[in-house]
Amino acid sequence: MDKYIRFDWAAKRMLRDKANFGVLEGLMTVLLNEKVTIVELLESEGNQEAQDDKFNRVDIKARNSKGEIILVEIQQTRELYYLQRILYGVCKTITEHMKLGSKYDDVKKVYSISIVYFDLGKGADYLYHGDTQFVGVHTHDQLVISTRDREAISMVKPKDIFPEYYIIRVNEFNKVATTPLEEWLDYLKDGNIKDDTTTPGLQEAKEKLRYLQMSDAERRAYDRHIDNIMVENDILETKVIEGMEQGRKLGRAEGREEGRAEGREEGRTEGRAEGILSVARNMKQMGMAAKDIIAVTGLSETEIENL
Repeated sequence: MDKYIRFDWAAKRMLRDKANFGVLEGLMTVLLNEKVTIVELLESEGNQEAQDDKFNRVDIKARNSKGEIILVEIQQTRELYYLQRILYGVCKTITEHMKLGSKYDDVKKVYSISIVYFDLGKGADYLYHGDTQFVGVHTHDQLVISTRDREAISMVKPKDIFPEYYIIRVNEFNKVATTPLEEWLDYLKDGNIKDDTTTPGLQEAKEKLRYLQMSDAERRAYDRHIDNIMVENDILETKVIEGMEQGRKLGRAEGREEGRAEGREEGRTEGRAEGILSVARNMKQMGMAAKDIIAVTGLSETEIENL
């Protein structure tokens, strides 16, 4: 079976080439349920090529044939306040692409697509979609707004103007792929692409993202990337387990008679805190930037400096 390059690696280094736009267009077409053609890639935040770039998110900003802006972000590691950050990213994008003196009707609709490989909250699904609707408190009908389009008055729903958000929780996908969306999730999670796929984007990925097509140097860099992700995930999982176990031990030791419940809770808290500190020490020893350690552990910069 052919081995295919992970999507996060391809998005960082390969899919920004116009010749490879078809892969991204396919993902967007399947998600948005309409044909998407990328006209251009817009300026986005840097995806550094440094040693610790495995911890940075990958982001792509594109404009489609309707002038709408599509943000695609791939996030490997847990980030506190993730929803707030994607909201800020969308707002920043809207203002960045408004020319000075522009009228408000120049505001472009933004689609935010987040592909996350960490446990983002609780939920049974692997795909969540959010948009903005104004619903009558008493009548329960949806508000429709009149607007001017090409000198004519037309009616639009707020969801046609306000941003839409898609969150793909990759690790929650555990199905046999039978639909185009499920085929994409199968690729995003395990790198699987069916030999006879007709799913938009995955046909192009089969041809352009084969592991064996990379040069020796590219394969070595890619293998290091995968190894680093595995090590990081293993460190985080191990420290969480150790912290929970230490918390249970402290809880058992300190819990006596009426203070038993309080002791257990205090033990859990101390265990979790020690686990977080241990994770931070390991990440610091690996040479990770302070901002990345803060994003994963929630510690302050001062606490990290004192480790």
